[in-house]
Amino acid sequence: LMPGVKVEEKTHVDIKLAGYDDKAKIKVIKEVRAITGLGLKEAKALVESAPAVLMPGVKVEEAASLKAKLEEVGATVELE
Repeated sequence: LMPGVKVEEKTHVDIKLAGYDDKAKIKVIKEVRAITGLGLKEAKALVESAPAVLMPGVKVEEAASLKAKLEEVGATVELE
């Protein structure tokens, strides 16, 4: 970081699915469906396309909570 340059505090982030444990794939798909409201086919395609952005522009607090839920079921999640 350059000195004197104020880092803008992010209020919204993208929730990105970086990957998942193969054994947990079904659980991850279920959690993605619950979070995004997608249908089974869409959620499965999204999970299988990882790394992929699950939800863009989510409030930081909400994103942290969703990240924890996804990681609990075996997903690897990044907030960007």
